[in-house]
Amino acid sequence: MKVYRHIEEFTPLSLGVATTGTFDGVHQGHRFILDRLARIRNEQEGAESVLLTFDPHPREVLQPGTHLKLLNSMDEKIQRLEAAGLDHLIIHPFDRSFSRTSSLEFVRNILVQKLGVRKLVIGYDHHFGRNREGSFAHLKEYGPLYGFDVEEIPAQDIDQVAVSSTKIRSALKDGDMGRANLFLGYTYGADTEVVHGDRMGRTIGFPTANCRFAEVRKVIPGDGVYAVQVGHGDRVIGGMCHIGRRPTVDDAKESRVEVHLLDFKEDLYGEALRLSFVRRVRDVQKFEGMQQLKEQLERDEKVVREVLGQSDAAE
Repeated sequence: MKVYRHIEEFTPLSLGVATTGTFDGVHQGHRFILDRLARIRNEQEGAESVLLTFDPHPREVLQPGTHLKLLNSMDEKIQRLEAAGLDHLIIHPFDRSFSRTSSLEFVRNILVQKLGVRKLVIGYDHHFGRNREGSFAHLKEYGPLYGFDVEEIPAQDIDQVAVSSTKIRSALKDGDMGRANLFLGYTYGADTEVVHGDRMGRTIGFPTANCRFAEVRKVIPGDGVYAVQVGHGDRVIGGMCHIGRRPTVDDAKESRVEVHLLDFKEDLYGEALRLSFVRRVRDVQKFEGMQQLKEQLERDEKVVREVLGQSDAAE
């Protein structure tokens, strides 16, 4: 897959099969669009597939006070789109000036002239152009004028719920990893860096790595204790992750992401870890003291091992 950081870097295709959108999460609904794109491309000799997406996310520009959190870093999005078999990915800068592009200008100047689109595949209820004025009806009208066909993919339902990035963000905030991972079609994860902590966990036999998300715009799952798979170099290690404040340890209002790796004793400071959130085990709780906290962590570890299918190395 070829990646372009501005639409001006792209040479128009002679037979472009295209889609456009933010594709945050590259979730199950997105995959249906991408699979359809790939099938159309494979059926037409000389056709190439292209996705036009944007950075930053348009809502970050148009609604700056919303502090939107994302499901993917750009690197993660690129990896997932490449795995989907896309030929070309254009990541065009989105700013106030671009947001004023009318729907007609977007179709004529960008889709047709810059991309060379001959077949356009869009998701259900897709809107584009200034004030989101463009719709499927507009595309059906413009298609014959500018020589392209358009196809709308219906909303993809799972458990009678239409999959969307917004619903996945909501599930993550609720700690509902089952629903979030089902909608995504993969286990939600984040790249992190291990930073200095206060080493409090060591005093009760549960040393933790204090992790900082590498992508500050990425969604952090809701407060709680999670069963996680931890990528460290070429290894994947089971772990339990605490997200939120530590009411038993201190009164600080700072929320932390701390992970205890099972059967692992190496120093991790400064290392990169990939956290994949499998299931939420419990809420954050305040205990009467450190001994009570330790006893709960021992119970948590048993549950986490069961979730991950990992036996106790001491057994």
